[in-house]
This record gives sequence, C-alpha cells and structure tokens, in this order.
Amino acid sequence: MAKHCIGLDIGSSSIKAVQLKKKRGALEVCAFGLEPLAPQTIVDGTIMDQTAVVEAIRSLWRRLKLRQKDVAIAIAGHSVIIKKINVPRMNGDELAEQIPREAEHHIPFSREDVEIDYEVVLEQNAGGQMELILVAAKKEVVADYTQVVRDASLNPVVVDVAAFSTQNGFEINYELGAEETVVLINVGAAISNINIIRGTQSLFTRDVTIGGNLFTEEIQKQLNMSHDEAEAYKTGGGADEQGVVPGAVEQVMNSVADSMAGEFQRSLDFFLATSADTNVSRICLSGGTAKSMALHRAIENHSRIPVEVIDAWRQVSVSPKLDGDYLAAHAPEALVGVGLAMRAANDK
Repeated sequence: MAKHCIGLDIGSSSIKAVQLKKKRGALEVCAFGLEPLAPQTIVDGTIMDQTAVVEAIRSLWRRLKLRQKDVAIAIAGHSVIIKKINVPRMNGDELAEQIPREAEHHIPFSREDVEIDYEVVLEQNAGGQMELILVAAKKEVVADYTQVVRDASLNPVVVDVAAFSTQNGFEINYELGAEETVVLINVGAAISNINIIRGTQSLFTRDVTIGGNLFTEEIQKQLNMSHDEAEAYKTGGGADEQGVVPGAVEQVMNSVADSMAGEFQRSLDFFLATSADTNVSRICLSGGTAKSMALHRAIENHSRIPVEVIDAWRQVSVSPKLDGDYLAAHAPEALVGVGLAMRAANDK
C-alpha cells in the first residue's frame, strides 16, 4: 500500500498539517499543528504573498519535526468548478478521451486554462447514461499552490478539492446509512465549502466566499476595535472574568451569523428544489468558526435541521506524545487536513 501523505491544509487564516499512521489496524495521529497567517496573505483562495506562505510551511515543519516530504493539498473557491454530469455509457479509454470535450459544455473557463479530473459515480442510471462528477480547476491557481509547497522543499503529490477532503475526513469518523443525507459545511476564514452527501456519494457541492473573517471584520468596524481584540471576541477569548461578552459584541455576532446562515440556506434550498431527496437528517460543521454558538443557532433557525460540530479525531487515536487537549481544541478545523492525510500518490 502506498504511504499516506501528510495533509497540508493551506487556509487563508492558518496553515495546518496532519500526519496519520496505521497502528494495529486503526488510525493514529502522530503529528498535528497550525501556523497562523497574517490577514490578506491569501484572499478568496488566491495566494497574495507567496513568501509568507512558504515561511509558514517551513516553520510548521520545523516545529513539528516532520521529515516526510510528500504532501496532499486542497484548493477551493471560484477557481474550482464541480459539476455532476451525465454522459453516454462508454469504456474507460473512451471516457478519458471524451471528457475534455465534454467539459467545454459545463465550465466557464477555456479548456486550455484548467486542469480537469472526473470520477464515475454511477455506471448506468435510469436513463441508461453514466453519472460523473467533473472537476475543473484553474491551472494558475493549482500552479501557485504547488509552487509554494515546492519552495518549502516539499513534494505536492495530491491536489484535492476542499469539499471532498472534508467528506473524506468526515467518513473516517462517522458512519452514515446508505440513504441518510447530511450537509457538510466547512466554515473557513474566507471561504466555506458546502458538500451534501448521501452514504458515500456527493450529491451537491458549492463554495461560497463567506467565512469566519466576517465576524472579525464586523466587530472591528462596528465597535472600533483592533483586529486582535475582535478576533478574541469571535473565538470566545474576549469575555470578562465571569465569561460575559458585551451585548454589543453579541449583537454583531448574531447579525453576521444570520447573514452567513442565510447564504448557506440558499444553497440548501437550491439542492432541495432540484433533488428528489428532501430527507436531510443533520447539518455538520467543521472549520474554526464551527464552534460559534451564534452560527449554530442561526443555521438551525433557518433550516429547522439539527446542527452539530464534527470531531476530526472521533475515530482517530492520539499518540501519547501529543497534547490531547490541544488536539481537542482544534478538532473542527483539523478535518480537511485529516481528509488529506488519508491520500496517497496515484490514488483516486
């Protein structure tokens, strides 16, 4: 079996690394850490300061004493298009030859400007056609992300899509019934990935350019605070000794959460309107902002569906060398990295 990569999650607020290994048939996390990035280093999925990202990756590798060079990374945002399409039944060679031509009908970019991949999800549907998931990513964005990894003296062997990495991390830790439909929302700092899955099949994906930064920005702007003060309030560290958060902060948090939940609900409504499946059992949140109770309440109010936070270590044992409390505190934002850490070179 090919050796698993280290999952390298290059987010817009921090860079996270996850290393897993198989131990007595089970998974164990043997390294995890994150390195903060300054605001505006990565904007809407585009790397604006490559030097800062390279230095952050190098610093993380030094601090975690990582020697492995092969990594899996993920991209997200407007540069990535994911579509479910139907094509006539054909064999593997015919499909590989046909996909680039087929992609031209479904993506808004020139064929020369994108990397294309696909996966067959159903060999034959009721209409006698094959169902595929088609993924197209802008070559310049893939090149930017792989270049910072190489500049940090690492080897990018897998480039995944963040929504699918979230799903991989979720499936490692949670079992779903074959007909159970769940909404996964990975709330990043600037981009949130929505992936609606039934069993192990992705039914609908969408990236929205809204995330936890919005809380910080609105607290800063409306209450005239510094970025660090606003960030502390957002993450719950700004409360007084009695754990009380000022009412004005709560008001801003609730307003932003309602706006974000409304954006997520529009994607859910679109899915429900275009799908025969309306039996969504729960909404599962990951990402650093997943711990926001204001966001929980707002999503539940909009959707009338139970909301829970994903634990990226739920079925993963923790090496005795690691700080269990630290891992638990960062469990929601480790999920993409966990999904990436399950990847290996040349897998599918």
